[in-house]
Amino acid sequence: MKTSSKQTLTVGFVGNPNCGKTTLFNAFTGASLKVANWPGVTVERVEGEATYKGQKLKLIDLPGIYSLTCYSIEERVSRKCILEEGIDVIVNVVDASSLERNLYLTMQLLELKKPVVLALNMMDIVEERGMEIDIHRLPEMLGGIPVVPVSARRRSGLDVLLHAVVHHYEEGPNENVVTYKRGLEAKISKLQRILREKYQAAQQAGRPGGKREPLATRLVEENDRWLAIKLLENDEEIRARYPLAEPEILDRSYENDIINGKYDYIEEVIEECLVNKEEQAAFTEKIDKVLTHRVWGIPLFLLIMAFVFFLTFTVGDFLKGYFEEGLGYVSSSAARFLNEIGTADWLVSLIVDGIIAGVGGILTFLPNIFILFLALAFLEDSGYMARVAYVMDSVMGRVGLSGKAFLPMLLGFGCTVPAVMATRALESERDRRRTILVTPFMSCSARLPVYVLFAGMFFPGSAMLVAYSLYLLGVAVAILVALVMNRLSPARGEHALLIELPEYKTPNARTIAIYVWEKVKDYLGKAGTTIFIASIILWFLLNYGRTGMVTDIADSFGAGIGRFLVPLLVPAGLGMWQIAVALISGLSAKEVVVSSFSVLFAIGNINSAAGMRELSGILSLNGFGPVNAYAFMVFCLLYSPCMAAVATVRRETRSWGWTLRMVAFQVALAWAVSVLVYQVGSMIF
Repeated sequence: MKTSSKQTLTVGFVGNPNCGKTTLFNAFTGASLKVANWPGVTVERVEGEATYKGQKLKLIDLPGIYSLTCYSIEERVSRKCILEEGIDVIVNVVDASSLERNLYLTMQLLELKKPVVLALNMMDIVEERGMEIDIHRLPEMLGGIPVVPVSARRRSGLDVLLHAVVHHYEEGPNENVVTYKRGLEAKISKLQRILREKYQAAQQAGRPGGKREPLATRLVEENDRWLAIKLLENDEEIRARYPLAEPEILDRSYENDIINGKYDYIEEVIEECLVNKEEQAAFTEKIDKVLTHRVWGIPLFLLIMAFVFFLTFTVGDFLKGYFEEGLGYVSSSAARFLNEIGTADWLVSLIVDGIIAGVGGILTFLPNIFILFLALAFLEDSGYMARVAYVMDSVMGRVGLSGKAFLPMLLGFGCTVPAVMATRALESERDRRRTILVTPFMSCSARLPVYVLFAGMFFPGSAMLVAYSLYLLGVAVAILVALVMNRLSPARGEHALLIELPEYKTPNARTIAIYVWEKVKDYLGKAGTTIFIASIILWFLLNYGRTGMVTDIADSFGAGIGRFLVPLLVPAGLGMWQIAVALISGLSAKEVVVSSFSVLFAIGNINSAAGMRELSGILSLNGFGPVNAYAFMVFCLLYSPCMAAVATVRRETRSWGWTLRMVAFQVALAWAVSVLVYQVGSMIF
């Protein structure tokens, strides 16, 4: 095989959302991915590497998009990357089971002077439904581009796809396939000629006319037809970059004419190449009649999430026992070893009571976290999570938000940081900020250790239901806050939800494994960094005072800080200085709240049965009972998210003032709701 003369080929994976693009990308790159933000925006770029018969490939997973028209940040980023960042070959991943919808983006890509390879993904689903795609006729109708059937789930067709990528790069750009009506084609030809003449003349005269002119000239030479079409569509960004005074040609927007022209040709392609189209969505439609039902959709979602928490607590707690035994062994062995070699008492205390108790106490919750993420990954990859946003659209509309706002809120059950970043999908800045404000009320995975510990101690017979109630309370508070804000400042216009409901499919084990591993790795990373440092700082605050190292923790700096805050927390039933210190430490990461109790009360394995009995005994002696425990969990649910999330909010809103007001509001709300829970609960129980 003839290999490319280029040392490394840059390959961009482009496709609609839910087409299986990322699953296919992961099949090539595995978990060895490089994740970062695109310059200047919060959209993530994911890069990986592959090699095919000596040819090095740099793979870029572009954001899922429906077109190259810049209606969203994702489309803007993808278009800029394809045009300006040296993409050599485009791999257009399409869902073969929804071929008609996916081909619109393909038609746009074919108008660029870039080699395009069509990856027909999910061919296994096509076969299961009795559909057939004419693999020989399809490439003929798409200008002779390679069309490669693949299945990312079964990892089939991958070598053939890489072969097509390397080989097609040598063949050069594709042929044009869509021919518009005669008058429109005439305008396109005239604009192509004018663009080439103008920018070639500017280049020859040595008058770039600005920093971006050399790039603009290159883009004209490479993509004159695509640029002419975009000018006729009245694309704002292209018109600003390529201003042409041609009123007789650019007399109106021809966007609808161009869209119709593409879809007319797509209909021809489908007619020629797709057999048994009517079988396509029968299975999905049957399930959606139940899961997206106007009345039963929300109750079914709540039941599904209840089952997720049932697994999180039952299976997770079973596995957690082994982690607790391991932590107890490590703690006792470390203490014994350090004492045998004559280590100073303060250093033994720091290592055993500070680091091992703090970090190890968090690690014992890893099975619960693992089960939660495993269940969420299963629901996401099956196609169900998109239905949740659809089902919740009417509820969100009543509080002045789009159904799209529920997508970041769903992500908030995993981690607040990506959830806040996901608000970029919302069109208006008003919606973005309101969604950012309420998203932290979703119980992120970092809060789960707090629920597991305190629900297990004070509600042993119904720990799962108590934890589940907190998740529901977070959603309820978020919706209530949004409703109040909408009443104070009503939304203008309607919030239409445009979202694709993907076909249901069997979740891909590899995709789920990579997703869960990334989340677990992030959790372990926190244990090794944020929680490690926080445990050391907390140990010093609790073991040093004005006179130096103290023997009584009540004389420490930490105790002084806690006592200062106690009067504020007494109405919420949290009138212990240790609780105040734990809540402050939770600002670094919510998991630190649990590790703080380990350090504060010198309990080595706080999550074990013995550790929980010891802690509950100490708290009970201070009048801390089930109502206090629930009020404490409510406070942890609603008060300010971790510092990483706060920093992300600042980056997204570009305003420290707004961010600090958000933090102050959330702390005040947490205090008010906790006081309400404690005062009402104390009267009832």
